[in-house]
Amino acid sequence: MSERLLYRPAEAADLISVSRARAYELIARGVIPSIKIGSSIRVPADALKAWIARETETRSSAASV
Repeated sequence: MSERLLYRPAEAADLISVSRARAYELIARGVIPSIKIGSSIRVPADALKAWIARETETRSSAASV
C-alpha cells in the first residue's frame, strides 16, 4: 500500500498531536502548508513533513545559542 499524499486537517492534527481547532488555525495563518480542492482543505504529506523538519531545526538552533 502506498503512503497517502494528502491529509484532512483533522488527520494532520492527529499526526502532530494538536487539536483540530489548532490545526485549522495554523492552516488559516499559513503556518502549516495546505491546498484547496474545491471547498476542501488538504495538507500535503510532504509539506507537513518538511514543516516539521524546519520547525525542529529552527527550535534546535535557537536552543543551542
